[in-house]
Amino acid sequence: MTNDKTNTLLVQGYEVVIGFETHAQLSTQSKIFSRAPTAFGAAPNTQACAVDLALPGTLPVMNKGAVERALAFGLAVGAHIAPESVFARKNYFYPDLPKGYQISQFEIPVVQGGSVEFFMPEVKGIAEKKSVRLVRAHLEEDAGKSLHEEFIGQTGIDLNRAGTPLLEIVTEPDMRSSVEAVAYVRELHKIVTWIGICDGNMQEGSFRCDANVSVRKPGQPLGTRREIKNLNSFKFMQQAIDYEVRWQIEQLEDGHSIEQATVLFNPDSGETRAMRTKEDAADYRYFPDPDLPPLCISEQWVQAIRAQMAELPRVMAQRFVQDYGLPEYDAVQLTQSKAVAQYFEDAARDSGQAKLVSNWIMGEVSRRLNADDLAIDKAPVQAPQLSLMVQRIADGTISNNAARQVFDALWSQPNTTVDAVIESKGLRQMNDSAALEAIVTDVLAANAKNVEEFRAGKDKAFNALVGQIMKASKGKANPQQVNDLLRAKLAT
Repeated sequence: MTNDKTNTLLVQGYEVVIGFETHAQLSTQSKIFSRAPTAFGAAPNTQACAVDLALPGTLPVMNKGAVERALAFGLAVGAHIAPESVFARKNYFYPDLPKGYQISQFEIPVVQGGSVEFFMPEVKGIAEKKSVRLVRAHLEEDAGKSLHEEFIGQTGIDLNRAGTPLLEIVTEPDMRSSVEAVAYVRELHKIVTWIGICDGNMQEGSFRCDANVSVRKPGQPLGTRREIKNLNSFKFMQQAIDYEVRWQIEQLEDGHSIEQATVLFNPDSGETRAMRTKEDAADYRYFPDPDLPPLCISEQWVQAIRAQMAELPRVMAQRFVQDYGLPEYDAVQLTQSKAVAQYFEDAARDSGQAKLVSNWIMGEVSRRLNADDLAIDKAPVQAPQLSLMVQRIADGTISNNAARQVFDALWSQPNTTVDAVIESKGLRQMNDSAALEAIVTDVLAANAKNVEEFRAGKDKAFNALVGQIMKASKGKANPQQVNDLLRAKLAT
């Protein structure tokens, strides 16, 4: 429910507060401080070299490609790029952390600030625009992985991921619902995949999200947060946050306090469970890594990265608004991926009907893609076909209802053409004014009662007359012509 006085979304009288830490695996072919490969799916412990294990006598060497990807992200979100940043050792002891510490950044990260803007899902035709502030994005190496399922009563360690380059993206606690949190993560996912710094594969661990969730009474200080680790799907993300919110509220209502903790979400039970007490920064005993000098980034380097970057989604969306006259919401939805944006632009440019193309892509095209689990580059109806179909709607050759039949035929028979379907199904609209006028005259003569009711102020009678005309024309009459001609006849 919503508190109208504060315009704050409340759950059982509590305000939900959510922040995110997202680990995006950078798309380099080698690790962040060594030349070991990062390819997914290799046999356990075949991609960890001496540097990754911090064996005596080895030294880390910074991967330039990882830095460049971090710079690209900073530019994409409008952040400040630190001209000098420092790597630190984050000390903790897990079986899958071979060094006993993780090389990360603490006091001076490479990317500072910035924001991510997005639209919330539509509610009653209205989509609210939101913005989430970023605190930082810092470079670090990944740890290995503990394997429990393959061993009975034992745990195996796979160090292939040790040293894999990560960009950890940290937000302010700006989100107030699970729906808003998922919308933010979807937009962040779009950004990192669009600019090519991460493949975004959540199942393979390339894009891992940790949600920091707390609740409080409105106007009170921030509550104690619990961190839900390694959420690997948008669906589970929303379920986990919703459960955690309910759990925390129940604890507080029962008079218990919330203990800061790291929790895991079980998709089978739909519940979160505490894994360990959550550490604070002091517990990690950060100190500058003595083996790595400060990372110095010149303005020339930043500008070189900027020059190499493709048009950003937010910039492309602005161009769609300016060049094609689209509403901002449409433009943002059409730039969810490069493939969708290209599909739209090809169809809009050729047809000259940008808004109509947008409506079809956001409506029927998206619905059919989702139903058939297809990417848009695999759609049976390609951009040139949609463009021609939209042109036939715009020039009055077919009605919107007939266009749906054309679209269905094209989807099921990709080798056919728009005009062939129109002719074979007899979908061409009646544009003969004389023939249409004769039909209207006959319908008015046969439906005198509806005519009297309309003239008495009953609008439903007009719709009934339109229906009779469309039926008499076997659905081929141009609806706009029918409306215009009928009103003219009724006015005499």
